[in-house]
Order: sequence, then structure tokens, then C-alpha cells
Amino acid sequence: MDHFISIISSELSLREQQVFNTVKLLSEGATIPFISRYRKEITGSLDEVQIAQIRDRHKQLMELDSRRKTILETISEQGNLTAELEKKILNALTIFELEDLYLPYKPKRKTKASVAREKGLEPLAKIIMSQNSQPVEIFANKYVNAKLGVASIEDALSGARDIIAEWVSEDNFVRGKIRNLFQREAQINSKVVKGKEEEGAKYQIYFDTSEKITKAPSHRVLAMFRGEAEGFLKLSIEPDADVALELIERQFIRSKNEAANHIKKAIKDSYKRLIQPSIETEVRQVVKEKADLDSIRVFGENLRQLLMAPPLGEKTVLAIDPGFKSGCKVVVINPQGKLLHNENIYPHPPQNEHSQASAKIQRLVQQYKVEAIAIGNGTAGRETEAFIRKVRFDRDVMAIVVNENGASVYSASSIARAEFPNYDVTVRGAVSIGRRLMDPLAELVKIDPKSIGVGQYQHDVNQTLLQNQLDEIVVSSVNKVGVEVNTASKELLSHVSGIGLALAKNIIDFRNENGPFISRAKLKKVPRFGDKAF
Repeated sequence: MDHFISIISSELSLREQQVFNTVKLLSEGATIPFISRYRKEITGSLDEVQIAQIRDRHKQLMELDSRRKTILETISEQGNLTAELEKKILNALTIFELEDLYLPYKPKRKTKASVAREKGLEPLAKIIMSQNSQPVEIFANKYVNAKLGVASIEDALSGARDIIAEWVSEDNFVRGKIRNLFQREAQINSKVVKGKEEEGAKYQIYFDTSEKITKAPSHRVLAMFRGEAEGFLKLSIEPDADVALELIERQFIRSKNEAANHIKKAIKDSYKRLIQPSIETEVRQVVKEKADLDSIRVFGENLRQLLMAPPLGEKTVLAIDPGFKSGCKVVVINPQGKLLHNENIYPHPPQNEHSQASAKIQRLVQQYKVEAIAIGNGTAGRETEAFIRKVRFDRDVMAIVVNENGASVYSASSIARAEFPNYDVTVRGAVSIGRRLMDPLAELVKIDPKSIGVGQYQHDVNQTLLQNQLDEIVVSSVNKVGVEVNTASKELLSHVSGIGLALAKNIIDFRNENGPFISRAKLKKVPRFGDKAF
């Protein structure tokens, strides 16, 4: 634990005591919003971003340590664990560095090198690696053995080169150098799959492109990966091959003789067949993770802006879910969000019942003393807004276009069915639009954040990371605003730090049976609402 605390404090430029206290609070089940608001004296006033960074890095180091233990046990069981190797493994700070150290000892499938070893060619590979001045054919001739499948001198030399290629690919220093080269200089190259030009036309701008991976924007990276996944693009990520080969040769070539030429051949094969594909896979993973995190950050901010939009407040609202052929669903909801009335109007083609629709809206506004009109921004949204602007009312009534993303998801959900068991999905969707105007946060917490439409590539990123981040944004927003315990829904209450769905249900049940809470202390009488949650 102390080792992790030191690493994290150094990386994030924080005091070790701040990191230690934060990790302790998190391990005890405290949420990030709770820590940032109510434990400032313990953490040294760390904000939510810093606390999340500590949590994520600590988790990463814990996972790294778990893998480290497995690797040490495996190599030790093989009888290959030296004091020097153990020290290197214990000091490794990244998963890639750790896996490089483990690679020579990792159980392998049958490879070209393992086949060559079975033919007894490893001693020849060692001789070639010594780069002796004598012609290698002289040594190679001794390993020609038809019974072992070595029919000629060239067979012997080819097998020896396969073994050398594996040695080169498993060299820790070489892999580090090549990885750094990829990270600094690699280009991401995109080509269209032959014969897919017409079908994949939406990816046309990526049919023949190349750019430095360090400068490729996240949205372009995700678009190219999507094109590849759909079978329209072929991607490669690599630096200049000649530069890579020169880096490796500098590590191994010490002479200018025939043995050195064979090593060069082995190096070229090793890079093309083993090193380049392996490091490219790693870099793809890193690039994808970075693009995911960048995009998820944008999605999170978009969601935060939606959730934190200023509420209209407790007013009687007429909400419209627009449509053409099926008409516009109209509902009226009271200041507490209760449904008062619902019906359809048909102001658009093909019915074009402008007068009837206008009269209905005027009647409803007058009858229920409507103070605001919420109009969904989906299909026919602009046309409906234009229609409403032309209707004349006997009082000032504001008309506001509302983002309706996710309303259909809510309308078909178990939450909506429980709220409105006697109404169909069209009514529920229109109610959701109206409530979003009155209190966006209270309504949007009922919907899966991914369904709210927070970003263009949200289905291409790591879904677990996305869900975690969006859930955190919801929790952060709810805790920033706070809730009115006597009116809040179960879904809203469940996002308060220390309260989950089960405890939120208990609060609602207790409230329904015993009336409103007259003090916060009364919450302790709710079943399972203990001191820790309080």
C-alpha cells in the first residue's frame, strides 16, 4: 500500500497523506462527491477530478501488482527466477514493461524457433550470434541431419535464424526502444478494402489517409476503427521500418562478416513477423484507450450540461411530442409533474388540421392555466414549434424546445410503466418531455445515460468505462444540486451518496406510510438507514 501511495503522490504532485486518506475513504465505500464535499479536512480539499485520478491509478496499480505476483510465481516454478530478474519485475511500473520481462518465460505454442530447437539448432544460433570471423557454413554443416529434418546447410542456417529472430523479439531493451519509436513516430494508415468502395462510401475520407498517431484526433481514430470493424477499411499503425531495423541492428550487430549478415536477416524477419505486429497491437490498445477516454470526457461534459440545465420550476406545462402522420401527442402536467390531460392534434401533413389543432391548444392553455409549452426536438419538432408560435393565447405563454433524446427509452421502461400503468408509450414520452423542462435533473436520472444522446461515437468506446463515467456524472450532479427528500423520486434519491435503490425504496415507502420528513434525523427511522449512510 505504502509503495502505491508514494507512486501516486509523485505522479499527481500530491502529498502522500492526501493520497493515503483518499484511498482509505474510497476503500470504506465513500463516494467521490461525498469525499470532495464533506471530507475536505481529511483530503486537503481535493476536488472530484483529483479523487477520481487517485482511485483510477490505485486500481491500475493493484491490477498490475496482481499480474506481477502471477508472473513471479510462474517463473519461480520454472526455476528461472534470478535475483536480478526479480528486481526488474518488482520495479516495473507498466503492464507492457512487465509483459516484456515475462515474454522469454511465457509458455509458448509451437513456433518456428521451437521447431528449430527440436532439430538441435540452438547451438548453431549461439555460434552465429557470437559473430565469429569463420564462415558460418563450416559450423552449419555439422548440424545437417536428415533424420531430424535438416536436409541441407541452408536448412540449418534458416532454423538458426528462426531461433535468433525469437531471441531478438524477446529482448527487453529492444522492445522498449521499438515501443518508444512507435509512440513517437508511428503513422496510422487507412486504406479502403478492395471492392468495398461503394458500400463503404461514408468512410470515403479515410480511403487513403496517413497521419502521425500522436496528432490524430480522437473522433478520427474512432471513425477509422469503426470502419475497420465494419470491414470497409484496412488500418496499420507503424513507424518507418528502416528506422526500426537500424535501432535493432545497433543492439546486436558487432561485426561485418557473414555471421552478421545472417543476424541482419533474422532481425528483419523478427521485426516483420514478431515485433512489429506485437507492438502495433499494444499501440492500437493504447491509442484506442486514449480516444475512448477523450470521447468519454466529452460525453460526460455533454451529459453534465443537460443535467445541470436550469429548471423551469413548478409550473403547469403543456408538453408536445411532435409527429407527422401519427399526429402530435399533447399532455398537460401540473406543477408537481402529475398528468392532468392527454390528446392528439394533427397540424401537419397529411391531415393538415391547423384550425382544429390551434383551437385545442388554445382551449387547453386557458382551461388549465398553462404557463409554458415544451416541444420535443425530434421528428416534426421545428414544424411544431413554428405552428405553436402562430397560436394566439389570452396570456403570456413561453414555448421552449426540449431535447427529447431518450424519451422513447423512458416511455417503454419499467419506471414509466409503474408511474403511468394505464397510459401508452406516447403519453409517457410526452410527459417526460414536459418534466424535462420543469426539472431536467429529476427526469433524466430515470434514463440510462447512454440513451440520452451525449455523443456521436458513444457506441464505439469502451462501454464499461462509458457507463461508469456517465453514472459518476449523474451522481455528481445530483449531489451538487441536492434533493428534496419529501418529493424526490426513488430514482433521484438512489443517486445520493450513501443511498442505493434499495434504501431509496425504503425512504419512499416510509414517506408514504408516515408522511413527510420534518427533520433529517427522522431518516434514521427508515429501515436499514444506519449511521454510515446518514
